[in-house]
Amino acid sequence: MSQISETHSNATQPGGHTLSEIFSQPQCWKVCLSKLAASKELEAAKQLGQPGCEWLFVGCGTSYYLAQAAASSFNLLKVPARAVTASDLLFYPALTLHDRRRIVPVVISRSGRTSEAVRAAQALEKEHNLRTIAITCADDQPLERACTVTLKLLDADEQSMVMTRSFTSMLLALQYLAATVAGNDVFRRALVDLPPQVEPLLNAVPQHLKRFVDSHRFADFVFLAQGLLFGIASECMLKVTESSCSYAQVFHSLEFRHGPKSIASPETLITFLMSENSYNAELELLEEMKALGATTMVIANHLDEQIRRASDFAVELKLEAPEFARLAACVVWGQLCGVYYGLKRGLNPDSPRNLTRVVELAGGQ
Repeated sequence: MSQISETHSNATQPGGHTLSEIFSQPQCWKVCLSKLAASKELEAAKQLGQPGCEWLFVGCGTSYYLAQAAASSFNLLKVPARAVTASDLLFYPALTLHDRRRIVPVVISRSGRTSEAVRAAQALEKEHNLRTIAITCADDQPLERACTVTLKLLDADEQSMVMTRSFTSMLLALQYLAATVAGNDVFRRALVDLPPQVEPLLNAVPQHLKRFVDSHRFADFVFLAQGLLFGIASECMLKVTESSCSYAQVFHSLEFRHGPKSIASPETLITFLMSENSYNAELELLEEMKALGATTMVIANHLDEQIRRASDFAVELKLEAPEFARLAACVVWGQLCGVYYGLKRGLNPDSPRNLTRVVELAGGQ
């Protein structure tokens, strides 16, 4: 049972659980990181990653986008890492498992019951003789039993169907693991300091975002990002798809010029997750898309006048943390956008159409 209090919304109303869980994130992050730092499992996970090994992050759906973001964080700290879907690992192991270097797999599943994730862990341990790490928000589930070490964030579990605080909490936990493996105390401290910096944003920005969403009708949603932020943009895309049953896409920012920009129109909401490394190129693209008539939203740590002129809505984070420690804070606005647009459409984001909370396949297939 989660110990995180859930406020800011009425859980009996459509979307109430999802909104409560989104707004609880800073508190949840603080609790989860504190417990993780004190756990013996963190040290056990670190010990599996000997110098020269490659970390392999495995997931499905949201957990795969989490794997992408985690792998980027490890690589940034000069710890080699990749992300792969559990299904690719199962059906095409030769594309992933080779003799280039020793592999430390990390299998991600909120429930610990996702069929492909459990099967992937079992195959890695039994068929490939690799010691695996699980990260999950549930206790004593099949994934934990299949893996050598399990990092459990029980406080991050959710009642709603879509993953929100579980995504960001597991991301921060894996980033904390990266900082621990790399011995990077600056990164570790930046992660711990993030929750109190984000909390005021959740008091100030959401009502403005809701008004923006309520005043527009969109046929398409596009999320654009580069580098570290691409996995985050992918997750924002999925949250809008799940929570509002809308058509959403994700591209590396500059790839959008190479064909996809043909959909730019007032009914296309293009959201830019702007990076400091590629700022000038992304600003030029933002201005180009605005000139083509698209509706634009920007998520950035700092906004200048050029961004403000070219964006119909903008979220300025103003966080002290370096960019690589701000990933969790960037995904929140995609989560809220999806919920608010789902509510605008008369849907219940707590229980999206055609979805189940856990993907468990008959016979484990």
